[in-house]
Amino acid sequence: MTADERWVRELDARQRAMLAEMGVKLWLPKPRPAAAAATAAEPEPPAALAVAEPAPPAPAPVRAPVAAPVAVPVPAPVAAPAAVAMRADIATLDWPALREAVAGCRACGLCESRRNTVFGVGHTQADWMIVGEAPGENEDRQGEPFVGAAGQLLDAMLRACGRSRTSDEAARSVYIANVLKCRPPANRNPAPEEVLRCEPYLARQVALVKPRLIIAMGRFAVQSLLKTTEPIGRLRGRVHHYEGVPVIVTYHPAYLLRTPIDKAKAWADLCMAMAQ
Repeated sequence: MTADERWVRELDARQRAMLAEMGVKLWLPKPRPAAAAATAAEPEPPAALAVAEPAPPAPAPVRAPVAAPVAVPVPAPVAAPAAVAMRADIATLDWPALREAVAGCRACGLCESRRNTVFGVGHTQADWMIVGEAPGENEDRQGEPFVGAAGQLLDAMLRACGRSRTSDEAARSVYIANVLKCRPPANRNPAPEEVLRCEPYLARQVALVKPRLIIAMGRFAVQSLLKTTEPIGRLRGRVHHYEGVPVIVTYHPAYLLRTPIDKAKAWADLCMAMAQ
């Protein structure tokens, strides 16, 4: 019998009751048979515990070498040979030949719905060149850019600058042209392909006029000349360049008719143009 077992057996009833009240549980081993006690008196030496050797670590998986990613250049859009030839031909035309080429142009689908092509108007040696977006219904009917209410507002803006589309003096006149020479149906926005097809005509007009300054009016005129997607509000207030010619960005007169509060901004743009 162990000392703990002997201590428990010697406790009287009162002490056991007190320990039970305190929550201390007493455990008294049951008496063992004599044979079992005799056997237990001479216990056999415990067998050595078998200690399992740790398993060798699994070999790390062998990964196949991964080739470094190869950057595949995105090819730039290549104009069709016919378009390249057309650009080269347009770049050599004089005024009469250029006007004739525009009148007979069938480079895009706009030729199917137009009444008239809208070539340009004004002094062909003017100091200023006004570039608009696309013809509207009135322009398509008359074959002249910036007519109707938008044209009247543009004429008033030019008069405020001392200039006119009908002046015989290069220093007091302007030449006016559009990015597109044909009206998009229902006055929808020009499609990128349409702008691309018409671009050589405008480039040749600029080359022939040799303006001292270009005023780009409207989002599509600005984006076509400057090759940017930035909105007009972020491009205003500073001088840009097209083929070495200074470019002033401003709002289209049709927009100003819808948003007259921005007329003051357009006047500030014209003041910048006069300061060049």
